[in-house]
Amino acid sequence: MKKHEITMKVNGEVRSVIVEPNDVLLDVLREKLGIKSPKIGCERGDCGACTILLNGRTVRSCLVLAIEADGCEIVTVEGLGETLTPLQQAFLDNNAFQCGFCAPGMILTATELLQKNPTPDDDEIKEGISGNLCRCTGYQPIVDAIRTVSRSGKSGGRGKSGRSGRPHE
Repeated sequence: MKKHEITMKVNGEVRSVIVEPNDVLLDVLREKLGIKSPKIGCERGDCGACTILLNGRTVRSCLVLAIEADGCEIVTVEGLGETLTPLQQAFLDNNAFQCGFCAPGMILTATELLQKNPTPDDDEIKEGISGNLCRCTGYQPIVDAIRTVSRSGKSGGRGKSGRSGRPHE
């Protein structure tokens, strides 16, 4: 198979990488770029562990061919800011994760939810995170964390630095 060079803006930094046409974005992020927050879960798009923001929208990176991301902007949980965002802090304060496996995908999904709907009710929160599986928490602490941020009026997507990406922006 012919290899292709693709260029993406990943967490604020322009990155180029050589991929094969059948390389999955999840594998490229983890194995070629060293970004470990998107997790390998079901590899079918069902669990949400590999969730990233692609051009501002959540996608399951296990379902995206890397070549499709050429020219795109990707944000993983590492790219949300240099410090904890209000949403990340709320996850900590509400004990919203235990093992942490679902946390990056859940936080990115909740970030998108709060950008679209800054004041969701509990049913909207549950619907918003319904594509992300968590085996540890029973979901209530996650709902509580998202509700905490929505009621505070603080953004879920930027750290105290006020930057949306890494320091190399």
